[in-house]
Amino acid sequence: MCTEPRASHAQRGMTLVELVVFIVIVSVGLAGILGVLNLTTRTSADPMLLKQQVAIAESLLEEIESKPFTWCDPDDANVTTAGSATDCSLPQGLGSTTGDARYDQLSPFDNVADYDGLEMKEDGILNPSDGTPIAGLGSYRAKVSISTAGAALGLPADAALQIDVTVGAAGMPDITLTGYRLRYAPNVP
Repeated sequence: MCTEPRASHAQRGMTLVELVVFIVIVSVGLAGILGVLNLTTRTSADPMLLKQQVAIAESLLEEIESKPFTWCDPDDANVTTAGSATDCSLPQGLGSTTGDARYDQLSPFDNVADYDGLEMKEDGILNPSDGTPIAGLGSYRAKVSISTAGAALGLPADAALQIDVTVGAAGMPDITLTGYRLRYAPNVP
């Protein structure tokens, strides 16, 4: 009687092919995980940059909206008595009044419309009281655009202003905050 050898002994260990396949699968998985961690680490600063952009825009918008919106420039003698812009010797139009500067202690921006066209870019964001760069905000830039918006709100065209504050940071998209200022007290400087 002829019997073939029995294959009863259990296989032990792994073959070389199985080991290579295992190493390839683990390597691909590990590369994927490290790629996700790398992406997460690179973009983890983005929320902070976005939050700072919003804070800068809110601060500048609040500064602008806190200024009066009168018929006349607040330096005009008729500011408290004018019934329209025609009663002013210094009517307040869009853009800064001649001689006004945001950082000037003697003749600062004193009306909402003075801020139209304001840009901060080379030195970053500047301190509103003295015009010095604020530490840590050198890579940010800001721009203010003001336009009449009364007609869109069902008012005379010059009765309301739309204020757009755009803030950007290196490597981030610009954000724009919009506010409106109504001429509800045209004679209160």
